[in-house]
Amino acid sequence: MTLLIVYDSRTGHTEKMAMAVAEGAKLVPKTKVVVKTADNAKNSDLLEADAIVLGSPTYYGDMSGKLKEFIDKSIKIHGKLVGKVGGAFTSSGGTACGAETTLLSMLHALLIHGMIVQGRHDDKHYGATAVESPKENEIAYCRDLGKRVATLASKLC
Repeated sequence: MTLLIVYDSRTGHTEKMAMAVAEGAKLVPKTKVVVKTADNAKNSDLLEADAIVLGSPTYYGDMSGKLKEFIDKSIKIHGKLVGKVGGAFTSSGGTACGAETTLLSMLHALLIHGMIVQGRHDDKHYGATAVESPKENEIAYCRDLGKRVATLASKLC
């Protein structure tokens, strides 16, 4: 089972989160984790993955332009990601700065591709979030996100 993490990060905060998601996913046996920036990821990476987790800084309550551009290019493979498992994470500049709407913007893209989104019932329902540089509890949520997405995808593979 392959889990792909595609993220954008300008300050390094979202990158730290991406690495923590990868750590969590690697806890699931037989999981190969591929981590790529939005600049380096390709549609073929999406096709090869069983699970996809997107990460972006929060910009005006939405994902970054680089990640959006990457997602827009995935129109060429529309209908070919059906049934894959997905998740999302974001970092923001403060509380109530649009983190939830940013997560939803990424999840909308995954749902439009026909993917299965892994939510969370008790906290951080839409995905992992951090304010500025992620603290240890926020890193723990990222690890948990990676583990939960990988676990669900391995059950479906």
